[in-house]
Amino acid sequence: MSRTIVVGDIHGCYDELVSLLEVVGLGADDRLVAVGDLITKGPKSREVLELFRTDNRFLSVLGNHDLALLKYWRGEGNSLKNSQILTATQLESDWKMHCKFLASLPLTVDLNTHIVVHAGLRPGVPLDEQSAEDLTELRTLGEDRTSRKGVPWYEVYDSEQTVLFGHWPTLEPIRKARAIGLDTGCVYGNRLSSYVIEADQIVSVPALQTYDRPSKRLREAGSN
Repeated sequence: MSRTIVVGDIHGCYDELVSLLEVVGLGADDRLVAVGDLITKGPKSREVLELFRTDNRFLSVLGNHDLALLKYWRGEGNSLKNSQILTATQLESDWKMHCKFLASLPLTVDLNTHIVVHAGLRPGVPLDEQSAEDLTELRTLGEDRTSRKGVPWYEVYDSEQTVLFGHWPTLEPIRKARAIGLDTGCVYGNRLSSYVIEADQIVSVPALQTYDRPSKRLREAGSN
């Protein structure tokens, strides 16, 4: 029986991803879907991109960091953050190939019972009317979608499909009735987590080291 494994924010943590694939036992008929932010902050963005680009079992939605570099390479973006500048420099020799790949990634992946998105879905808004900004940046429902203060979108969200998302690193995965958050801060020295849909199971591996420091302390999954 084939499985669908959804993995949280990788951020260039290629070695941890390989370890996770070994633990979960990724098979030839399985597929792996990432919640975005494949790159930046961690040490091996190139290797992560290469794996997703060349193995047809792998797919990802666009994360905000992926989108930032895509816009930069297209000449559309604002100034990059330090970690994004470093990654852009590391990928400079073949940036056109990486740009083409990132441009091919969707903002959402529909898995029938589940839907994968990087950041979140705004409650009450049809999927085809969700903005790219919300899909890649949404945290709370106040005026500033990026704020960590306020009501998290997943506390209000209610739909037939369960949303699998990342973007908001927590010490443990977020488990709600219709949302599962899988960013457990691997790049910050915590864990890389995945969700096996058919088994309704979380599988995680520890980070090998701390590659970057979070702007905010990793929070408990149930706290705002």
